[in-house]
Amino acid sequence: MNRQETAAFLRSRRARVQPADVGLQAGTRRRTPGLRREEVARLAGMSVDYYIRLEQGRGPRPSRQILSALARALRLSDDERSHLFNLAGEQLGPPPGPPQEVPAGILHLLERLDDTPAYVLDAKYDVLAWNDMAAALIVDFSKIPSGERNLVRAFFLYPAACPIEDEDEYGKFAQQSVADLRAASGRYPHDPGIKALVGELKDKSEPFRRLWDRHQIEVRRGSTKRMRHPVVGGLEVFCDVLVVPDRDQKVVLYTAAPGTPSHEALKLLRVIGTQDLTPR
Repeated sequence: MNRQETAAFLRSRRARVQPADVGLQAGTRRRTPGLRREEVARLAGMSVDYYIRLEQGRGPRPSRQILSALARALRLSDDERSHLFNLAGEQLGPPPGPPQEVPAGILHLLERLDDTPAYVLDAKYDVLAWNDMAAALIVDFSKIPSGERNLVRAFFLYPAACPIEDEDEYGKFAQQSVADLRAASGRYPHDPGIKALVGELKDKSEPFRRLWDRHQIEVRRGSTKRMRHPVVGGLEVFCDVLVVPDRDQKVVLYTAAPGTPSHEALKLLRVIGTQDLTPR
């Protein structure tokens, strides 16, 4: 273990993380940027004295559990997490599961996209964040229990609710999403959430089971989709996927060519929002 390099790395990363990044109030008495040592210790679930000794390069060799806790507390990227393990002389195993924390910059982006439906997915297709336009176009995710906000699960268990209209596009999304989920299961082989999701879908959906057994691997990218909305009708939209690499997350955005009926439909959707205007 390189104690001095590990200590310097921890100090530099602590200075980079802002209180708001981890849900803490900044207060008015901070003289230096970043988190305090006691805040990192609390977030990582260890004693303040132990963390101080690590930062001073005189602590014992940290365990894998301690290193993982520090990586979470300091919001390390995958590359930074790997570097920390290497400095501590530990072999880095597979990450425990898909990261759930959406970077603050991505959340701000969703807020600013007030005319573009957008949401954030983790590696197993859990919806982590969304904007008002996504709620208006697809579904108001706030009304769905957090444990059930999974697009693959909804797609295969509730196919009638899927807004994709074209049969070929429907089949293509089914194939791509299952192949993408299988790739995620390889990156996170011990994640109980992915295991539970795959087990449930194999048990309840014959189409999913058939696609899963193909063992195809594919990362989902952008495409054009034809969708039907109960109020504004049919839309043809570009579905672009932006990758957040250090979180293994995707930002999915829906746009339409200016001047087209679909573009006008999205503008109307921005006005009516999630109001229930369907006929009674």
